[in-house]
Amino acid sequence: MLPVQSWLCVATTRGKHGQPVSFTCNLVSVTYVEFGFIHLIFEHPAGTYKKIFETCEELAEPLPATVTGRIPSYLKGSLLRLGPGLFEVGDEPFYHLFDGQALMHKFDLKNGQVTYFRKFVKTDAYVRAITEKRVVITEFGTFAYPDPCKNIFSRFFSYFKGVEVTDNCLVNVYPVGEDFYAVTETNYITKVNTDTLETLKKVDMCDYVNINGVTAHPHIEKDGTVYNIGNCMGKGATLAYNIVRIPPTQKDKSDPIEKSKVVVQFPSAERFKPSYVHSFGMSENYFVFVETPVKINLLKFLSAWSIRGSNYMDCFESNESQGTNFHIAKKDPGEYIDLKFKGAAIGMFHHINTYEDQGFIVVDLCSWKGFEFVYNYLWLANLRANWEEVKKAAMMAPQPEVRRYVIPLDVHKEEQGKNLVSLPYTTATATMHADGTIWLEPEVLFSGPRQAFEFPQINYKGYGGRNYSYAYGLGLNHFIPDRICKLNVKTKETWVWQEPDSYPSEPLFVQAPDGVDEDDGVLLTIVAAPGSQRPAYLLILNAKDLSEVARAEVDCSIPVTFHGMYKP
Repeated sequence: MLPVQSWLCVATTRGKHGQPVSFTCNLVSVTYVEFGFIHLIFEHPAGTYKKIFETCEELAEPLPATVTGRIPSYLKGSLLRLGPGLFEVGDEPFYHLFDGQALMHKFDLKNGQVTYFRKFVKTDAYVRAITEKRVVITEFGTFAYPDPCKNIFSRFFSYFKGVEVTDNCLVNVYPVGEDFYAVTETNYITKVNTDTLETLKKVDMCDYVNINGVTAHPHIEKDGTVYNIGNCMGKGATLAYNIVRIPPTQKDKSDPIEKSKVVVQFPSAERFKPSYVHSFGMSENYFVFVETPVKINLLKFLSAWSIRGSNYMDCFESNESQGTNFHIAKKDPGEYIDLKFKGAAIGMFHHINTYEDQGFIVVDLCSWKGFEFVYNYLWLANLRANWEEVKKAAMMAPQPEVRRYVIPLDVHKEEQGKNLVSLPYTTATATMHADGTIWLEPEVLFSGPRQAFEFPQINYKGYGGRNYSYAYGLGLNHFIPDRICKLNVKTKETWVWQEPDSYPSEPLFVQAPDGVDEDDGVLLTIVAAPGSQRPAYLLILNAKDLSEVARAEVDCSIPVTFHGMYKP
């Protein structure tokens, strides 16, 4: 392990009235309290972070892990994670972070012992790539050229077969009824066996509902009902966004997906340019959809795809003048509420939580200031660069912030120019303009230069859609994941776990069975430590203070992962 002098820690914190606030710093963790903003920088000059973007092989059988500490007795299940595991095929590289072929990871915990297993999801994109030893289906940032062995006429006609959408499900895994699906953001989801990690079948959601694709971040109610969102063709040949409901496990054991239905539709600000949608908000009685200025130009997607060799990234554009639209709808029965809520332009991928309080909807999310698409900075060439180049590129990117927006539900009797928000615990505002637009200004819950609080998680089973206190996140240092964070959204108190040359993943909260407080439980995260004797481990942290409970080290490297779940 590296000595403490080999890493740089620079922090600036201020108390409620501007006075300095102290924090402690040691090799194992950094824990500090603040009321204002955190400025925390750790250098990574050795560049071991590059190894989390390297291809690895699947395993023939589970590997035993070496456990230090004591694993809580109630952890008797599996941590499931998805991410890219194949970053090139033959001589052809994948270019973007979201292009590598889907690899499913599993840490099994039982009786204080841990094993690790992984397999590639056998999607069409993966199987055909391996068979033909080339990129066959166009991915997010990598175009698939026609087979060079075909003659010129067959290659020419292959350009006009239409768009072949990828089924590379590298983003997340979640339950539907009694089944589990690995997913990306297209219309294809892939049923998997979470015990053996075998691929079972490919499902096209277009066969059941009017949708062009669904997000990898559904909301799941306690009874197993699944809600998701995606763009669609709405009324009058105009694009829109549909909320889809998949019912829970059926008494007759039929597939719940077959009973999927659209419950409500949101309009699109532009007819042929839907916004990129990565997640949405859901409270007890309302859906919240944040329509950002990052747009998908569908005309470009459909017309230029096969002729110019475009990929998905080529079809994104930003509308600086549009700003951000906040849409709300009643949940049951589904009913769109035709009020115009707007705010300044932001990029947004992950909602943290959404809840109702005293006639308001509180929306907490991870934002990126401005209108530029953050994915422009996630090319693998950028992420694999030397540290100074990584920092230089990130300095041009939008600034990340955790923001709270408050949407008033009753605005009809209020005066123009008046702040409609009367909640006593927030500085977020909503102001009626003369044209009937309600302008939203957020409260900033966390901000640090080039230090993002992303991939957020909460105690979802207990506090999803409810007034809550704690959010947990993956800290990105100039887009490199290097810490685990906890944020008290009421006080802005912040805790951080971090070790040198260690690169964690999204932290998942598991509540203690006898827990009383919201944060009674543990966080589970996979940490890549490329320079260590055992280069990866499952880390278990106390959700109260981010102190280490246990770790389970494995003698193999693990690449970057995005999202996942804990299956009891």
